[in-house]
Amino acid sequence: MTTSKPHIDNSKLDRIVADARRNAEQRDLGYREQALKMYPWICGRCAREFTRANLQELTVHHRNHDHDFNPVDGSNWELLCVYCHDNEHSRYIDFTGDSAQAPTTAAATSNPFADLKNLLKRKD
Repeated sequence: MTTSKPHIDNSKLDRIVADARRNAEQRDLGYREQALKMYPWICGRCAREFTRANLQELTVHHRNHDHDFNPVDGSNWELLCVYCHDNEHSRYIDFTGDSAQAPTTAAATSNPFADLKNLLKRKD
């Protein structure tokens, strides 16, 4: 009994590889990739060092908090770990009162203690 090999669509594979290369080139044009090439992989606040294994935890912080201001010299960027980045934005919100930077969450509508008084009443 002979088994036939499945047909491989090389043109589809070529398209996938070409798309992956094009997407990588587009990402390389982004400010995160530029900053990662420009600066050492170290948090600018806590000095934690990063490798490829944990690089997703290193973020680009915009020093003036304007994400649309991305000069090619990187002067508005600094690399911060996710914890220091969150802290930086929290401090900015506290200082400026700019809640537009804060994530919006819905107010709680449940009251878990609503019937607490009745639950605590002793039954005689």
